[in-house]
Amino acid sequence: MSSRTGESPSTPTSPRPRVLVLRALGLGDLLAAVPALRALRRGLPGHDIVLAAPARLATAAAATGLVDRLLPASAPGRAVPAELDWDGPPPDIAVDLHGNGPASRGLLAGLGPRDLYAYGRAGGPVWRDDEHERERWCRLLEGHGLPADPEDLSVPPPATRSPAPGAVVVHPGADAAARRWPMERFAAVARELHRAGHRVVVTAGAAEARLAASVAGLAGLPEGAVLGGAGGDVPFDVLMALVAEARCVVVGDTGLAHLAAALGTPSVTLFGPVAPRLWGPPARPRHRVLWHPDADDPPRPGDAHGDRPDERLLRITVEEVLDAVRGLPLPGAGPRADQAAVLRPG
Repeated sequence: MSSRTGESPSTPTSPRPRVLVLRALGLGDLLAAVPALRALRRGLPGHDIVLAAPARLATAAAATGLVDRLLPASAPGRAVPAELDWDGPPPDIAVDLHGNGPASRGLLAGLGPRDLYAYGRAGGPVWRDDEHERERWCRLLEGHGLPADPEDLSVPPPATRSPAPGAVVVHPGADAAARRWPMERFAAVARELHRAGHRVVVTAGAAEARLAASVAGLAGLPEGAVLGGAGGDVPFDVLMALVAEARCVVVGDTGLAHLAAALGTPSVTLFGPVAPRLWGPPARPRHRVLWHPDADDPPRPGDAHGDRPDERLLRITVEEVLDAVRGLPLPGAGPRADQAAVLRPG
């Protein structure tokens, strides 16, 4: 990742051809794109990969080991950025991993790339609504001759050490209320795990200080159990280390769930408005998903960005979550031991 003073992120520093990837979304979106980014890295070894994404994801993008430079780009919500600050020669290849509309395709096409990988182009791969996010972008690259494995989602473990090794990480926040399980239920889970002898840490983003403090307080956790919040987001290298060395992560359908999957940390993820088969972790014993749709529900039965908890999310009980945690394999036990080892108090 380039950090040269005064240098534009898009300014070429070598004669190597460049691939510009548009994915100007959040942390979970970045991690869901790891298999596609790995396919680009393997299939185009002589290219620099430039990722157009929010500047706050620079450390996370670097941590994947799959991105050479980040080009800051963002827009409200999940909208397409109005422009890209690309001032060098046209990219050799532009890749639209942002969406399926003319806005993202047009933004990249306007830079004049030699080739454009995107859905919606004549003769190219066809967009499918009912498809897992990782599979969708891998299939796009497969359509352009680049082998891609949607299960190849791991990222290297961090060099940083965890501030709470072996802790159960509880993350009650989410970008939208529709994916936010009630605070009182998170607190009840944290309280029971704490009573069982586990160290429990509650993580919070910059805007989630009150939520995290309330969960920790209701759970009776000791001082210092909250990481992040009032002081801002947990630095990504610290967050990554915390998750990498955790016993497990209990979380809603948000970025931290994707981080647990990328690091192979046991997790329990709670789903509401969107089906796990579209955004969930790989089907491995170390990852448990809880979801209670109606029998005739489509894959997206609710509004993922709604302002109240989705009814399917509210059907998940505290005891269900505790049972799922108790049934998780021990971290690092390996794929076979996954199926028999269970999480026990520290």
